[in-house]
Amino acid sequence: MTLKTKIRLSILTMLVLLLALGGYAFQTIQRLEGGARGIQLANFNSVEYGLQMLRAVEQLEQEPTAAAPLEQFRRALTREAANITERGELELVDTLTQHLADYQTLVDEQAPLAQQQLKLRQLQAEIHRVVDLNTVSFNAKTQSATTNAARARQMVLIFISLSAAIGLVLIVRLPREVLRPLRRLTADVEDVASPGPTHLVPIAKNDEVGAVALALNRAFGYMQDQRSATRIALATERNRLESLVEHLDEGLLLLDESGCVLLANPTARRLLDRSAADLVGHKAEDLSRESELLHTLFQPLLEPIAKPADGSAQPPLLTFRQHGEEVYYRLTASHIVSFNKELRQTEFAGHILSLRNVSEFKKLDEIKSNFLATVSHELKTPLASINLSLMLLQDERTDPEERLRIADGIREETTRLLGMVGQLIDVSRLDAGAGIKLDVRSVALADVVEYAVDTVQPQLQDKELCLETNLPPTLPAARADLEKTTWVLINLLANAIRYSPRGARLTVQATQLPGHELQVSVQDYGPGIPAEYHERIFQRFAEVPNPAGHKGGSGLGLSISREFISTQGGRLWVESAPGTGSRFLFTLPAESN
Repeated sequence: MTLKTKIRLSILTMLVLLLALGGYAFQTIQRLEGGARGIQLANFNSVEYGLQMLRAVEQLEQEPTAAAPLEQFRRALTREAANITERGELELVDTLTQHLADYQTLVDEQAPLAQQQLKLRQLQAEIHRVVDLNTVSFNAKTQSATTNAARARQMVLIFISLSAAIGLVLIVRLPREVLRPLRRLTADVEDVASPGPTHLVPIAKNDEVGAVALALNRAFGYMQDQRSATRIALATERNRLESLVEHLDEGLLLLDESGCVLLANPTARRLLDRSAADLVGHKAEDLSRESELLHTLFQPLLEPIAKPADGSAQPPLLTFRQHGEEVYYRLTASHIVSFNKELRQTEFAGHILSLRNVSEFKKLDEIKSNFLATVSHELKTPLASINLSLMLLQDERTDPEERLRIADGIREETTRLLGMVGQLIDVSRLDAGAGIKLDVRSVALADVVEYAVDTVQPQLQDKELCLETNLPPTLPAARADLEKTTWVLINLLANAIRYSPRGARLTVQATQLPGHELQVSVQDYGPGIPAEYHERIFQRFAEVPNPAGHKGGSGLGLSISREFISTQGGRLWVESAPGTGSRFLFTLPAESN
């Protein structure tokens, strides 16, 4: 008998026992369910109707002339008459019906209250008899159901015991029948694979194990022929590879197919601050636990990250400290594959981790990216104003005078954009260590506020926002750069407009502080900013979670605004909380008399 047949018979036996147990249990549960449903229909409902009639009688004793309890009594009596299931119950229902008719006659004839109360007590006595009759029957049927359940439980226990006994026999016998030839085959294979004279695996039976032994004999014969040639080829290739990587100016680590480091060239050892003995011969998984740097180095091998469908994923970038400054190396993980000519297929042989110095490219890329991002952000606000003005010009309802005013505004914004290009070039020099060029002179904050409000006026009208300005007439002039201060205020107003609900109110206020300082604030009533993000929003490219769903900018405006204000000797900060709006404030030195 083959192993497959033995397993099938064992499973079939357990299946038959399981079906028998399940069928008996199903029939028993169905019978008990039918009995319970019968008890409910026959007795439980009658008891419930009796209780309803008793409650109605109690209400009639308190209010003899009330119509609702009498109607409730009739309805319950009618349902009880339709649910007669016990012997003698029909006579009791007929008696109740007669007593109810007598009571109705007494009520109609306005008989003395004592006669009515006497009739109600007779009704209560008859109702109690109906309830007691159904209660006794309910208890008897429940006892019968309990007896049937106990008998069914005994039968189920017998089935379970029988199934458990047969299952234990199968658990003991089946593995023995299956594993005995496999153990014998394992011992034969180990004997063949051990050092010594070559021999074949004996074939005892013509079953599945015998087929495996035959296949193993063919594989062992081929492996013996290839073992010596493979060892020589692997040694040659390894020596050749080591000679190549030792002379590369890039950091290079060679790992086998199991993740064990075979070679680390001098550049890699210098970057990792490890000797050859610390790396060669160790598993990548073990080395990754020693430090964060090694974990990042071997992460592409241990935790492969799925590439996006567009192939835009960039290899990891590692940062090292050399001669007191940071250097950047691009990590590339490559798989080593070789083509087996005899098998005519590609085989996996290991991994190569390379570290290429990209410090110069990294610095140039950061300067370029920051400059382009800054330019795009600074141009966005005036371009949005121009775009809105052009939409108003295309509107046929716009009168000629308004068209001229809008055209003048577009001309001013275009001139301002040309000037901003030069300013943004200065901003791009910040990352290279150069400062911002300032044209500091006496500036009236009223002029700054007026120009900024005129610039964002189309956006205010588009969202139906109300802007209030509060500038004391005695406010002194500020020592500031007019263009950059105006740019900061425009940026703060644009942010306030973006996050304010339609029809809301904005406030621009300027005050004089002690110590020859002027303070300007922009107040909105948008969603607000949590305290933990008050400093983060002034970082470049910072993103803050916004539950209200507002789409933020590129994360540059507030960073540039703070640099402009700080360079002029002032401060820029925010006061805000979720649900209360935001208030952005900045200070500038006041003009000394």
